[in-house]
Amino acid sequence: MGKIYLSPPDMTEVERQLLLGAFDANWVAPVGPDLTAFECEFAKRQGIGNAVGLSSGTAGLHLALLLSGVKAGDLVVVPTFTFAASANAVRYCGAEPIFVDSEPDTWNADPDLVAEALERASSSGRRVGAVMTVDLYGQCADHGPIREACDQHGVPLIEDAAEAVGSTWEGRAAGSFGDIGVFSFNGNKVMTTGGGGMLVSDDAEVVERARHLATQAREPTLHYEHRDLGFNYRLSNPLAAIGRGQVQRLSSMLARRAEIRAAYEDALAPLPGVGFNPIDARGVPNHWLTVLVLGDDAAVDSAGLIATLDAVDAEARPAWKPMHLQPLYADATVLGGSVSADAFARGVCLPSGSSMSDLDLQRVIGAATDALSK
Repeated sequence: MGKIYLSPPDMTEVERQLLLGAFDANWVAPVGPDLTAFECEFAKRQGIGNAVGLSSGTAGLHLALLLSGVKAGDLVVVPTFTFAASANAVRYCGAEPIFVDSEPDTWNADPDLVAEALERASSSGRRVGAVMTVDLYGQCADHGPIREACDQHGVPLIEDAAEAVGSTWEGRAAGSFGDIGVFSFNGNKVMTTGGGGMLVSDDAEVVERARHLATQAREPTLHYEHRDLGFNYRLSNPLAAIGRGQVQRLSSMLARRAEIRAAYEDALAPLPGVGFNPIDARGVPNHWLTVLVLGDDAAVDSAGLIATLDAVDAEARPAWKPMHLQPLYADATVLGGSVSADAFARGVCLPSGSSMSDLDLQRVIGAATDALSK
């Protein structure tokens, strides 16, 4: 009986053969034909014009902010309910995050609070360099009113779609709502290259600029010539080969995660005090992680449930701790905060990986049922 991880890589012979093909061709250098193909295939899958493969989603966020013109001293509006990378990339640019709380229906950035943050900044004379949304747990944010607020104030919109590959909102794919979108292929994501990311945009010049900066901003000369400050942010060809296989199998991996979410709901939702992270009917999430939400009448709290699952060798974790509650950002401005703080206090991320067997799924359900039925 092996350990059940939260969201481990899902690899098959498809990925193995593509990786071996790159190896056998000796395309192990940073760039090569698989990287070019991966960028094209991923962009086509997401319905976005252009893509550049990067070493991480965090690198993509950093470049997206720079390409949006964010400068030292700027403000950047960021959801407080997110992983630290979203906010950290803002500080890489010398800018200051201003956090906004979640809306209850999606757990994503509250559009009214985004508009309020922009109005406050405008009134105070502070420059807002960008608004960054986050498609939390694989559900797209409600970008329509956020885009309207950004356009009203002339502020670029960046979509952190790190968790949302394959998700849609009103029929439109994640990553396509911002001026720039960013995905993560970290080892725990729906699709992975072990480590990596992708920056996407319908603006070909933006993506070419990102590609230039990501390769140390080397000029096209015989010698090494540099006019801009660049970064070593490119995805490697062998990892891109793995990504090509993941793109081919994405639909089946999404379907399996949806099955896992449905199984958890069927078994656990009838129990007292048990709910789940909200899903808005306007979108189709990728169910990256299923988050169980415990009410006041639940038999155990989040720490108790996590301990119960750990006892049967199943990994579970609390929901994201909001950025405004993190010591690193204790001095940051936040608008609202109660919705995300409550989700953190009550939420438990359950094992959700597409490679999880039915037997392992029943082990998790059984342990959770025992704990929540007492």
